[in-house]
Amino acid sequence: PESPSEPTRPPSEIKSEQSASEKSSNGATTIVELELVTVGDAKNNVDPLTGFGNVDHTFQVSTKPITIGQYTTFLNAVAREDANNLFNPLMQSDLNVAGIQRTGRAGEYQYDVIDNAGSSANRPITYVSWFDAARFANWMANGQPSGIQSRSTTEDGAYSLLVDTTRAPAKNAINPNTGKPSTYYIPSENEWYKAAYFSPALNNSNGGYYLYATQSNVAPVNTSSNEGSNSANLANNFVFYNTQSNVYDAITNYLTDVGFFANSRSHYGTYDQTGLVYQWNDLDSNSSLERGLRGGYWFSAGQSSISSTFNMSTPNRESSDAGFRLAAPEAQWMFDRFIDPLTGIHTYSADSTEIASLQSSGWKEEGYAWSLLPATGGESATIAEVHRLYNP
Repeated sequence: PESPSEPTRPPSEIKSEQSASEKSSNGATTIVELELVTVGDAKNNVDPLTGFGNVDHTFQVSTKPITIGQYTTFLNAVAREDANNLFNPLMQSDLNVAGIQRTGRAGEYQYDVIDNAGSSANRPITYVSWFDAARFANWMANGQPSGIQSRSTTEDGAYSLLVDTTRAPAKNAINPNTGKPSTYYIPSENEWYKAAYFSPALNNSNGGYYLYATQSNVAPVNTSSNEGSNSANLANNFVFYNTQSNVYDAITNYLTDVGFFANSRSHYGTYDQTGLVYQWNDLDSNSSLERGLRGGYWFSAGQSSISSTFNMSTPNRESSDAGFRLAAPEAQWMFDRFIDPLTGIHTYSADSTEIASLQSSGWKEEGYAWSLLPATGGESATIAEVHRLYNP
């Protein structure tokens, strides 16, 4: 899909927003917390219409696309120098989607959320390449560290990005920085597709697929109300959602907040997989010169977001029409092994509070030991137990 022209924003029009949720008074960034939903029903059938959607495992996916506020936090953590151009100047100058202002000089860059016809913090980030999304995933998988863009922050983790700058690498099964499975990654095309369109309740509870990610086979409407169960930020009949006009304006914001259409979600509870912005997917997660884009965007009609429409592009592509969301493995407890260097005694823990206590008491972490999937079925289910023994 073609995007509209990319206007330049006059510096005098820029007003930064410094909310407590994004930045403290001294400029220190806060953590990014993603709301995830579980996509179960493993080994579901493919969509006979398209051949997509079969996933042989349970996984999690973020309910909403990554926001401008979250990406600003990421930039403040790892892009003071910005060797890999994680910041695109059009994130600041293209008023259709602008949301981030960069100030300072290389090595001292500071990033702030822009007030662009309202707060931009909860709108989706755009002008991100697949590589930008992969570096964000690495940063999340590495525990959101601060520092230069290096192997321990953005260049390794879910993806090893140190070798080829044109070919998207395969997803790492194990994060080299933690020795554990990667905790965040870009969803494969089948994972993205299933989270958007599949419902186990269709076809007499045998499972099936909707045409749109709003649990509907009818194209979503883009009227001024966001209260309907089948609404999206699309340009149906060439009418933009934000303005309800068919006249394009280079200095108008066309983004809505992620999750704005609260009643128009997929079966699993995801928002904005129809409309707002296209989202990167990892195709089959193998190394490739291309990566996928799905979902439609604010300048396109409903046909762009139907399940049968897909796009592939070089992973360096950046535009006002595309962002991303992240996926994660099935929720599980990951146990680490610790040793008391004075006695040689070992213990295992998956509890963050206990781990902090052990480390403050001098215990040394030896690495990842094993994972345990939690019991299913809610609180009424039998709880999986791990017993620790000790010699008194």
